Amino acid sequence: MNSKVAIIMGSDSDLPVMKEAAEILDEFAVEYELTVVSAHRTPERLYNYAENAEKNNFDVIIAGAGGAAHLPGMTAAVTDLPVIGVPVKTSKLNGLDSLYSIVQMPPGVPVATVAINGAKNAALLAVQILARKDPELREKQKEYREKMKNKVLATASSLEELGYKEYFERSEKFAD
Repeated sequence: MNSKVAIIMGSDSDLPVMKEAAEILDEFAVEYELTVVSAHRTPERLYNYAENAEKNNFDVIIAGAGGAAHLPGMTAAVTDLPVIGVPVKTSKLNGLDSLYSIVQMPPGVPVATVAINGAKNAALLAVQILARKDPELREKQKEYREKMKNKVLATASSLEELGYKEYFERSEKFAD
């Protein structure tokens, strides 16, 4: 199945966060387009992009935005496709402004919202949506979850075997 995801962001300053969505979609071999579509500075581009998303063979839109964060909601207002909003952390309010702007959509215009800077989960949610009609993608999703489970079990085993002090000293995660 040829599933396709749009990843849009309000400006390229959101790219360090939104690239994580692209990396997950790359891992699952899901086709995507990543671009800048500003709700405030290029409203015509936003409307055109969202209105034509389905015609351009997109199945899901991941929209990341910081600050006033109108991009996900305005996109959802213009398309019938599922929109997943990624609140991007801002320097002034640590992303709470973005989160509140995205999560508080009025009834009838839903935006699935992930955590602040949660582009990775946005992509995984997009994969879950697409996997409902794509058995191959569903199998990749199951394998991904199995790998996560095995990693946690290996970590737990190592921590239990070594004890927390030695585990802490050996772990590169905790290195200065």
